[in-house]
Order: sequence, then C-alpha cells, then structure tokens
Amino acid sequence: MGGGSPARPQGSGERATAAAVIYRRPRRSRLEQESEELAQAVAELRAWLGWAEEGGPRMVTLPPTASTSTSMPKLPIVTLEDVRAQMGECTLCKLHKGRTHIVFGVGNPKARLMFVGEAPGEDEDLQGEPFVGKAGQLLTKMIEAMGLARGDVYICNTVKCRPPNNRNPEPDELAACEPFLKGQLASVKPEAIVTLGKFAAQALLRDQTPISRLRGTWREYEGIPVMPTFHPAYLLRSPNEKSKVWDDLQQVMKKLGLERKR
Repeated sequence: MGGGSPARPQGSGERATAAAVIYRRPRRSRLEQESEELAQAVAELRAWLGWAEEGGPRMVTLPPTASTSTSMPKLPIVTLEDVRAQMGECTLCKLHKGRTHIVFGVGNPKARLMFVGEAPGEDEDLQGEPFVGKAGQLLTKMIEAMGLARGDVYICNTVKCRPPNNRNPEPDELAACEPFLKGQLASVKPEAIVTLGKFAAQALLRDQTPISRLRGTWREYEGIPVMPTFHPAYLLRSPNEKSKVWDDLQQVMKKLGLERKR
C-alpha cells in the first residue's frame, strides 16, 4: 500500500461534530442573566419582608450614630405603668432570689425633679417603696428644705431589688435593671435629676470618677441636667458633709426656679 495517511473511518467526523454540538451549550444572553439575578433578588426581598412582618429582629438594637442621633428621639414614649408591666416579676439577675418586694419607684409621675438612688435597703425591701428607712427620712428633709414635698418629686433606684446584706450593686445587676431605669426617666421626663451616691451617678453618666469629685457639677443625661451628690446614708455616717449636699441642692433649686424655704 502507498505511504499516504490512513483513511478515517467513515462517519467518525460526523459523530465528533455532533458530540461537540451536544457538549457546547449555547450561552445565555446578558439580558437573561440579569433577569434571573433580578428575580432571585426579588424573591429574597419578599422573604425578608415576610419575616419582618411576622416580628423580624425585635431584639436587635443598633448603637446611635452621629448622623442619626440628632434626628431621632432620645427617649421612647412610655408610661410608668408600661415600664412596671414590662418588669413583671423580674428574674433577670440573681437579686430576685432574696427579695421580698420589687422596689420600683414612688412620687409624682410628672415631676420636674427626679432623685435616683443606688439600691433598696431592708426597710425598702419589706415595704416595696424606695427611701423609707433612716436614709429616706433624711432625703425627705432634704426635699422639704428645697420647698417641696416628697410627693412633688419622683424617687427610684438604679436597681429594684435589695442586694444581700446591703452590699453595693454589681455590674450585671446594674445592667439588668438599666432598661427599667431608662424607662422611668423616659416616662417622667424630669427637668433635672439628682443622683444620690456613686453608683447612681456612674450608672447614668458612664463615668468612673469618684463621687467626691463628681458632685457639685452639672452633667447631662439624654439632654436632662444631672446633679450628682452624696447619698443620704453617707451623710448619716458623715454629717459634716451635709453642707456640701445643701450647696448641690441649691444649684438644683436655682435651675428649677425654686424659692429657698424660710
């Protein structure tokens, strides 16, 4: 036989061409791709809207940013009854195990002046009302010296259950009660706040400065003027410091336009 190339089997070229046609699927047009992507995006959006309508991320809280903090309300619109209902028989921290009563707050729900203490003591735990022991009696005298009655102001604590043996409230306990304290402040909307003691001042102001240096200087919480001062219980132990607290309260009186009691 001659030296030429061997002959291809008949029909092999046709089979290769057919295989190539089957393997190479036609490309989708750009319009088809974009239409498919759009349909997928719409489906995802519908699913998200359905989830949000059923409840969505109700427990998610985003921190305020510089661009939105000035345009959004700083405090929600609530009532003291709403806040107390939300608290229920609270078990958010370990303090509930030893309490007799939740010590929520007392006073005028539309008070111009609000006093915030640290934690209930034994008398408060038994009666379910803040500042009813010896420190509370001194606080009442301080309020009356300002020309007000106890019922004219609103009084509460940073934590609503008594810590064991009247110890200081711990960070997790303060954090658990913070939403309820903020709710009380949002409801009353006082023109001024007096914080009593270190923990009350630090809870609102997020400032670890000692109360001996914090007191006597106006600060601010959510646009509300705050005057930190000593706790009445401290004054019972250190009566020589009463004059400093009176100086602080006179600043509050001046800001609220109250006349000094004769």
